[in-house]
Amino acid sequence: MKIEEIKILRGPNYWSVRRTKLIQMKLNLEEMEQRPTNSIPGFRERLQAMFPTMYEHRCSEGVPGGFFQRVDEGTWMGHVIEHIALELQTLAGMDTGFGRTRGTGEEGEYYVCFSYMEEDAGVYAGRAAVRITQALTDAVEYNLEEDIMNLREIREDTRLGPSTGCIVDEAAKRGIPFIRLNKHSLVQLGYGVHQKRIRATIASTTGNIAVDIACDKEETKNLLEAAEIPVPSGTVIRTEENLKDAVEKYGYPLVIKPIDGNHGKGNTTNITTWEQAVTAFEAAKLYGRNVIIEKFITGFDFRILVINYKFICAALRTPASVVGDGKNTIQYLIDEVNKDPRRGYGHEKVLTQITVDGSTMKMLEEQQYTLETVPPKGELVLLKTTANLSTGGTSNDVTDEVHPENIFMCERIAKIIGLDICGIDIMASDLRTPVTENGGAILEVNAAPGFRMHIDPSEGLPRNVAEPVVDMLFPKGSAGRIPIIAITGTNGKTTTTRITAHIAKTAGKKVGYTTSDGVYIQNQLMMKGDCTGPISSQFVLKDPTVDFAVLECARGGILKNGLAFQNCEVAIVTNVAADHMGLGGINTLDQMAKVKAVVPETVFPHGYAVLNADDALVYEMRKDLRCNVALFSMDEKNPRIKKHCEKGGLATVYENGFISILKGTWKIRVINVKEVPITFEGKALHNIANCLPAVMASYLYRDITIEDIRSALMSFVPSSTQTPGRLNFFNFKNFTILADFAHNPAGLQLLCEFVNKLDYPKKIGLISGTGDRRDEDIRELGVISAKNFDDIIIRCDKNLRGRSAEEIIDLLKQGIALEKPSLQVKVIADEGEALEYIYANHEPGALYTIMCDVVTGALKKIKELKSRESNE
Repeated sequence: MKIEEIKILRGPNYWSVRRTKLIQMKLNLEEMEQRPTNSIPGFRERLQAMFPTMYEHRCSEGVPGGFFQRVDEGTWMGHVIEHIALELQTLAGMDTGFGRTRGTGEEGEYYVCFSYMEEDAGVYAGRAAVRITQALTDAVEYNLEEDIMNLREIREDTRLGPSTGCIVDEAAKRGIPFIRLNKHSLVQLGYGVHQKRIRATIASTTGNIAVDIACDKEETKNLLEAAEIPVPSGTVIRTEENLKDAVEKYGYPLVIKPIDGNHGKGNTTNITTWEQAVTAFEAAKLYGRNVIIEKFITGFDFRILVINYKFICAALRTPASVVGDGKNTIQYLIDEVNKDPRRGYGHEKVLTQITVDGSTMKMLEEQQYTLETVPPKGELVLLKTTANLSTGGTSNDVTDEVHPENIFMCERIAKIIGLDICGIDIMASDLRTPVTENGGAILEVNAAPGFRMHIDPSEGLPRNVAEPVVDMLFPKGSAGRIPIIAITGTNGKTTTTRITAHIAKTAGKKVGYTTSDGVYIQNQLMMKGDCTGPISSQFVLKDPTVDFAVLECARGGILKNGLAFQNCEVAIVTNVAADHMGLGGINTLDQMAKVKAVVPETVFPHGYAVLNADDALVYEMRKDLRCNVALFSMDEKNPRIKKHCEKGGLATVYENGFISILKGTWKIRVINVKEVPITFEGKALHNIANCLPAVMASYLYRDITIEDIRSALMSFVPSSTQTPGRLNFFNFKNFTILADFAHNPAGLQLLCEFVNKLDYPKKIGLISGTGDRRDEDIRELGVISAKNFDDIIIRCDKNLRGRSAEEIIDLLKQGIALEKPSLQVKVIADEGEALEYIYANHEPGALYTIMCDVVTGALKKIKELKSRESNE
């Protein structure tokens, strides 16, 4: 078996609009295509022995054990690999369970799709599942535990930490979108101008000065002491001589820690000897030149969490430890503690397993213990210097026990430091009495405090501490969204996108939009090239200046990675035609329609899908949508339009020379098409069709008026800058060039219908075929060209996409011969050379219609020729 490709789908996709995180693995079973599971002796037994928990997989049978029933009956290995990939992730602490396995259309070749929680872990699980299936088939030993441990390590390396994760989860529950900005904990919540950012538990609202103060323990201590907050007595030292003076001044026990440390790194507590002090001093110096030495305050370690300057919760923290039983060794007791089902690897469970490291051995050595020591019954043996949960510590929620004076003090501390998300460490006998009375003290004030101890305490009530963070960032129920209009279809997407964006801009919006020729932020070109995939969409949604997004969403991006957004307010589907057939497992028009339907299926229930009523495949999409539907048509009398509007529906139509909006039985005439430059006085019917959904989508926003729409349509002038590669005319002295991006039969047919309405004595086509299209599609380009052009020049695209130039040229010639066998065809493979030929050998008054490949390259060459003519 062979994995041919792996795609990571991160948004709504061909397989599922709601289960957006999927691995799509293209698998060639090779000789295993002839060996279903029931033909391999002992396969089911070995599979069940390795994965007994897979009994819970119901599969299509819908009952426990359903998958094993399918294995008994005989299923193909792609199906088995899907289930193993899911079970591997579950065993590694990532419980996920959606999968699909379908043929690609080629014998023995399958798409194996399964959900994931962490994408790197999902990819690993897919590859491991293939290895495991092969081992089970060959009846050889396999180390499953190694894969599970590797998956756990990948999960811990790549997942959001529990603090960041709970904030993201809380935001998602409220419908606030998020984008992970790096491999670590930097996350954007919301889109465009409404975005906020978090990194761990530092928010974009958190002051830099406050974080700087909190990270300087001496500065923090000085500010608190000046405000009559109880803090331990101590000082900053740099040398061993300073250390000696401090020990003499404060006496034992002591605490030594780096001045700018965090998460307990370099901290040593309860120092009672000079040797311990020297060792602790050296440990602290590893994290900074300046070291704090303080009087050790006896009592319990408490953490108070203050968010938006309000007390939220409190936890009692205990370092990792074991309690002696008088019978067993410390190592045995650690192993027993780690058997607690609440303990896991890293952050996968409420508690973390206790590991023995250098710090542990040092603490035991100071007590003159080893791992083989048997401590007396009831003795608490501490194994770590700090009470962090990540090192095996425990937490107990004590929120309801905190005295009002302590609450006031902590809220005041947050204000003094200026931290809107603040963790305050207190050492005291308890929090039921004021710290000022029980001899306790404030040890530290922490920026980016961990939330895990509060959301998953070992004991006590879990607290949803993410809620006040999200309340602070998005008050009054704001979802942090900007309007999104998503546009898909086979032809007309880019022009419709540009018209829609222009209308929104005219209405005063700060628009970001994506097209097949680039990404634009407020009409400034930011990225060049085909930018119709999710990366380009995210570019717009991440831009903090954008308050309105218009996103062209092409087939390729949807199939490769899914959409960049989970939901939009308005989606447009222009049409579905034969293009890119046979690519990515899409072999029929119905399958292509399913790809395009992903976009309207993301529309919010209160939003609208704007569908082409003249296209049966697009019109059928309405049946599976959970949103409102508006229609558009070039024919006011289209029965679908009439039926829709009779029920009070919305539509835009072309009628009696006008672009009009139908609201039920009422009609609003927006503009005469002769006043819309992009329609070329009504001759370019396909551009009238492109205007219709743009008008409807814009009209659906209450703050975009009919006058805004009318004004925008009148000012949208076709040109190589406004609409590059879309009906771009270049008038030379004795001939004219029309450059257009038409690249499939349907697009070329529309272009030719427009050209036929133009008054030129001779019309010549410079045509090409795209190498990754089907033979019949390339031939059809030849047929259409022969029907509509007086002469034809064939050139080749820069990227031949898997074919030879000769093969493409031959297919075009075959199509031309089918329609006009006697037509003379000239072949000039290079586009630049072909344009030079036209310039040097043009026929007076002729129109040369050019099918552009790389639009920017073609336009640049044409402009160069135009400039040359001006200088001659």
